[in-house]
Amino acid sequence: MKRLLPALIALLALGACAGDIPFKDLESRYANAASRFAEMPGDLRVHYRDQGPSGAPVVVFVHGFAANLDAWEPWAMRLQGDYRLISLDLPGHGLTRTPAGYKASLDRDVELVADLTRRLGAEHFVVVGNSMGGAVAWNFAMTHPERLRGLVLVDAAGWPGQGRSSGPPGAFKLLANPVGRSMLRSIDPKPLAKRGLKSAYLDETLVTPALINRYVQLARAPGHRDVLTSQTSSPGRPVTAADFNAIRTPTLVMAGENDKLIPVADARAFAAAIPGARLVTYAGVGHVPMEQLPDRSAQDLRAFLAELPR
Repeated sequence: MKRLLPALIALLALGACAGDIPFKDLESRYANAASRFAEMPGDLRVHYRDQGPSGAPVVVFVHGFAANLDAWEPWAMRLQGDYRLISLDLPGHGLTRTPAGYKASLDRDVELVADLTRRLGAEHFVVVGNSMGGAVAWNFAMTHPERLRGLVLVDAAGWPGQGRSSGPPGAFKLLANPVGRSMLRSIDPKPLAKRGLKSAYLDETLVTPALINRYVQLARAPGHRDVLTSQTSSPGRPVTAADFNAIRTPTLVMAGENDKLIPVADARAFAAAIPGARLVTYAGVGHVPMEQLPDRSAQDLRAFLAELPR
C-alpha cells in the first residue's frame, strides 16, 4: 500500500470526474460502414466488423485491454481483399454495450468469440489476439481446438512462468488494488491514457490527439469503467506452462522487442512451449506491432496464413 499511495495522490490531482458519453454519440464518431451490431445472450449488444469476401478464409481479431477493434484496421486494410476479417469489441470496450452489473472475464470473452463467430457462420478460422486478446486467443485454442485453423499471438498476455516482469505500470497496477479500482472509476482518464499509450506505442508521433481521444471517449461509454475495473483477466482454471504443450493448432507468435507492458521473454516462452510455433520479433517496436509496423507485420501474418491448409 505504501508504494501505491503516491500513485493514488497523483490520481487525486488529475482533476474533475469525467462523465459518461452516450452510446449514440460514440457510435456517430466511431462506427463506420463496416460496423454491425449483434444482440447476444446475457443482454450484450456486440459491435463487430465483418470485412472482405464472404467465401474467403476467416481471420478473427481480438483486441487488448482498454483498446477496441480499431487497433486491427491497419491489418484489415492490407488483408481484406484476400480474407474474411471479423473483429469485435469485447464487453466493456469500444461500442459493445453491457447490462448493469456485468462481470467480464477471460472465460466469458472466449465464449463470446465462440458464439459470435458461429452466429456469423464462421465455424473454422484463424484467431489473432493482442495483449489481453492474446490470452483470449490461446484460451480459445485450449477450449475449442476443433474450430481453429491457426493461432496468432501478438504480444500476448497470460504466460504463467515464473521470474517474469512484475507487470505494466500506472493504471494497470492500480487495477490489482480495490482502492485503486475505486479511484479509476471516477477520475479523468485522459492523462493516464496519454502516458500509457506512449509506453505502448514507443513512437510518440503515433500517439495523436485522435488516438488519445478515441481511447478516452470510448472508456467513458456507459458502464465501461465498471467493467474495465472489475475485469477478471485470468482463466477460471489453473494453467501451467506445460498446458501449452498440448496446443496442436499451427501458431505464430509476434512481439515487439521493446514492449514495456509484456516482456518479449513471454513471447519466446509461448513459442518454445507450443509445438511447432513460429516466433517473429521486431527490434525497436513496442506492444502493438500491427499499428507501429503495419506493413512488415501484415506481411509476416500473410505469409503464415498462406501456409495453412485450407
